[in-house]
Amino acid sequence: MKQQFTLGVDFGTDSVRALLVDTSNGQCLGTSVAYYSRWMNGMYCDSSISQFRQHPLDYLEGIESCIKGALASVSEEIKKNIVGISIDTTGSTPVAVNEEGTPLALLPEFADNPNGMFILWKDHTANEEAEEINYLAHRWDTDYTKYVGGIYSSEWFWAKILHTLRVDEKVREKAFSWVEHCDWISAVLTGNTNPLTIKRSRCAAGHKAMWHEEFEGLPSEEFLIKLDPLLSGLRARLFRNTYTSDESMGKISVEWAKKLGLSENVVVGVGAFDCHMGAVGAEIEPYDFVRVMGTSTCDMLMAPNEEIGHLLIKGICGQVDGSIIPGMLGMEAGQSAYGDYYAWFQKVITEPVRELLGEKAADELAQKLIPHLSEKASQLPITENDPVATDWINGRRTPDANHLLKAAFIGLNLGTDAVKFFKMIVEATAFGSKAIVDRFIEEGVPIKQVIAIGGVAKKSTFVMQTLSDILNMPIKVASSDQACALGAAMNASVAAGVHKNLFEAQKAMGSGFDARYEPRSEYVEVYQKLYKKYQRLGKFIENNA
Repeated sequence: MKQQFTLGVDFGTDSVRALLVDTSNGQCLGTSVAYYSRWMNGMYCDSSISQFRQHPLDYLEGIESCIKGALASVSEEIKKNIVGISIDTTGSTPVAVNEEGTPLALLPEFADNPNGMFILWKDHTANEEAEEINYLAHRWDTDYTKYVGGIYSSEWFWAKILHTLRVDEKVREKAFSWVEHCDWISAVLTGNTNPLTIKRSRCAAGHKAMWHEEFEGLPSEEFLIKLDPLLSGLRARLFRNTYTSDESMGKISVEWAKKLGLSENVVVGVGAFDCHMGAVGAEIEPYDFVRVMGTSTCDMLMAPNEEIGHLLIKGICGQVDGSIIPGMLGMEAGQSAYGDYYAWFQKVITEPVRELLGEKAADELAQKLIPHLSEKASQLPITENDPVATDWINGRRTPDANHLLKAAFIGLNLGTDAVKFFKMIVEATAFGSKAIVDRFIEEGVPIKQVIAIGGVAKKSTFVMQTLSDILNMPIKVASSDQACALGAAMNASVAAGVHKNLFEAQKAMGSGFDARYEPRSEYVEVYQKLYKKYQRLGKFIENNA
């Protein structure tokens, strides 16, 4: 049988990476990463108001660079036998586009306008709009939030659109439609970016745009106009149907085939969010709980529709038929900050060093700090009198989204040094994880096992062991350090017809697992007491915010 290869492209928060994979055995033949130059320079963002925007040129330059880099050392024969490309991205990360599907920031008059750029997943400028959506939905004849956990988030599609239309008249006048990053960049590769005809991701639409077959697609025109007349007519310029990520978006365009040095027969798959394709790459099976652990976390759970499809799980980021694997109900939860929390604490310590001693000293400290704190924290005793923190440094995603919440700390004293403070933060992120696990179980969805992927899972034994102790569950870590890109490559193999379905692709292309953490019985009971303290602190903060 002729060897065939696929490319998985994973757009993260800071960079995009490409992975070239042998579809017969999952072997990686090439990989490359490209960082977003404008984003890395802090352009178009203002963390003080939770504004995080990315320029489409960062994406276009990044995908070309990383794919060319992944192919740089392979033979022309291998390039000829690449049959598919699939893309995952962060989300919800929508952008305003004109009639041709061009993001407004690619037009000269919007080149430096953040409102014409992609609104990154962690942008919280639309908090008020999210509250309005929830208020109206819970009083409407049809509750359009019922399949997204009952609470709509400011991180999602409609809230971001409405906020942008309200604050920017020029964007309002020029925006014909809106497109998610995973849909737009996949469409770009095919050469057809017409917002009325591109295939929209079931994953993105179901989890973030309140799309469901029960509603005949998106929320009704009447609902949207009642929310704000500025939304009048937009529904008709968006989409009715959605597609799972094992399907083809179309063939690669002549322009992009030439640019990348690929055959014009390459199939481009329908896009999806990174965590969903990451779950596929982590070889998810029914009732597995897959944690994608990076700057934030995304938690993926999958089960047969016929077994739990009748449930409405409260406070999560949606339940969508086929969002992970067709025929299965895909459920999403997560935390708005995980690695970002550790990075924040690192910055608190290193920034004065940067100002007083210079860039070199600060950079050297930053490289060593988290590993040092982790090693020292792992040696500390764990007692029921330890200080406790909440994990809401960037609001709460789940359970029960509330992005107005802030982090809080209790039990500090003059003996609380940097190591103890770091331990408290790590435990806080694990307590937040436990709250998510408990919610699924309380709602009638069992969890068979926990699988971890992402940078935090691969790099920090201290974080992972703490998480296992607090969850009181074993955790397996996927061998691949690029599980999201690998999952995208698996989806591409099905879209291109190499494998019949994603379970077959997982079996052929999976990387297995290279670490396992077991809960330490001597700490489980203590952490249960600290978790109750975390819950009391959280309730106090929420009631007095």
